[in-house]
Amino acid sequence: MPWFYIFVASYLLWVIVACASVLLEKRSPTATLAWIFAFIALPVVSGLYYMVFGPRRLQRRRKRYGLVRGALKRLDKEAGEGVKLSADAAALAAVAAKLNQGEPSFASSVKLLDDGDAKLAAIEEAVEGSRHHLHFEYYIWEPDYVGTRVRDLLVAAAGRKVEVRVLYDSVGSHNVGPKFWKPLTDAGGEVRPFNRLRVSIAGLHFANFRTHRKIVVVDGHTGFLGGINMHDPETPTRSGKDAWRDQHACIHGEPAHRIQRLFLENWNYSGGQFKLTPSSFAKYFPPLRAERGVPVQIIASGPDDTTAPLYAFFLTAISTARTRIWIETPYLIPDEPLEMALRIADLRGVDVQVIVPKEGDSKLVTAASRTYCESMRKAGIGIYEYGPPMLHAKTMVIDETVGIVGTANLDNRSFRLNFECAAAFYDRNTIERLAKRFEVDRAASRAFPARRRPEMVTALFESIARLTSPVL
Repeated sequence: MPWFYIFVASYLLWVIVACASVLLEKRSPTATLAWIFAFIALPVVSGLYYMVFGPRRLQRRRKRYGLVRGALKRLDKEAGEGVKLSADAAALAAVAAKLNQGEPSFASSVKLLDDGDAKLAAIEEAVEGSRHHLHFEYYIWEPDYVGTRVRDLLVAAAGRKVEVRVLYDSVGSHNVGPKFWKPLTDAGGEVRPFNRLRVSIAGLHFANFRTHRKIVVVDGHTGFLGGINMHDPETPTRSGKDAWRDQHACIHGEPAHRIQRLFLENWNYSGGQFKLTPSSFAKYFPPLRAERGVPVQIIASGPDDTTAPLYAFFLTAISTARTRIWIETPYLIPDEPLEMALRIADLRGVDVQVIVPKEGDSKLVTAASRTYCESMRKAGIGIYEYGPPMLHAKTMVIDETVGIVGTANLDNRSFRLNFECAAAFYDRNTIERLAKRFEVDRAASRAFPARRRPEMVTALFESIARLTSPVL
């Protein structure tokens, strides 16, 4: 009997403390109730799950990150002067600007990179032509051919006295360590892990607060961003017909300043000792103001920003679309407002089409995604399955208004739990190039099956996976 009372008392104490903790987070009522029911029904399992995926410790980390952002606030420069957009584009850009993402500015040129080979060739050319600094920030960096090839290019650049800084995510790039980076650090380059994993109770909270970005800045005038990571599966030369279909962009001009700032914020947050001086400012932020070019707006988000700028921007773009919404995403796990916006757009007569991978890189995510694909297909939205191979591109085309290339998936993790970024292009040429690429990928895809009847075990697994969608 004493053990029974001890068990009951421990259970009640757990429920009270756990529920109080999640209530203080002031999350949405749906999410809060879901956690409370989980704490009551599955105290041990839900506790471990919360330790890994829950919002614990984010507030403190937000404050730390906010201090770094405040220190770099003086980097803000007036942009957007002379950039004239259509009424629809200007209204959309204003949403991002009001969320502290800066105004659109002119890029002297934009090059869309449709696969890993094109991106690797562009990176090689940019690295070999660098003169002052190279900044790399990646979610996945593997010690395979591609990862080693780029590391060796950086070693050679460091040998020419080019400043090299590499920031890699501790979870996504767990296979690279000091031994892999030693040639670069020996040559004078600096390498830091983002959100380093530690052996502690707090270290269990490793799934959130990752940098999911794939960005490069060369001499402050050229920026790369998109979905292509630094590993062999992305390149046809190394993986042949199994190479992932992905999208990246190379941007020359003032928008690279915004990408530079994003890197420096995460670099200093990770312990990097970077300081700007009046004499060095122009080397990292060279004058690039142009009177004409490609209008580009760089939009970023992360768990330190409660306004979720990328989510707000995507939701606005979808809600105001008039003729077409064409999306490519490896993870289609929208929340209720985003899914409803897509459904309402379809009801308004907008051509809504989404391409997803037939088989993703995560069985759990693929299972959850299929439930959303099925419900949206039944609502009349065009859903297509690409591949195999894996579709990893993260793009969006809205009318003739904007074309987007980014690092973010269409899921809650990208919008609220990871650091992400995207480039919004407001020129017709880039928009149409993205639209044509979408048409090519759609031609290589199949419509999501109208009479899909999975086995009971598969259907049950998909339903369970859907329940975890807020943290996928």
